[in-house]
Amino acid sequence: MTWVSVGKLDDIEQEGAIRFDHGGRTYAIYRGPDDSVYCTAGLCTHEAIHLAEGLVMDFEVECPKHSGSFDYRTGEALRLPACENLKTYPAEVIDGEVRVALG
Repeated sequence: MTWVSVGKLDDIEQEGAIRFDHGGRTYAIYRGPDDSVYCTAGLCTHEAIHLAEGLVMDFEVECPKHSGSFDYRTGEALRLPACENLKTYPAEVIDGEVRVALG
């Protein structure tokens, strides 16, 4: 597993998300209401829409196309049409820098 820097915590709105592309893959990085950080695969499992463009609230992200939703802490699909869970990756903040473990 390789830890990769994705930017500053201050670059992500509280209860917001950013898109991060690395190694030919897309990820979504989330900042929770308590300033915790999380990382999931960046595309909805239903139709491959970028989740970082969706509504983020109460530890959930809603796909901007069909309103399927996921718990971004666990990747669990919560509302149809999303029925396949998201892959999640470890994330941390070190000295204000957000890092994710990919591999």
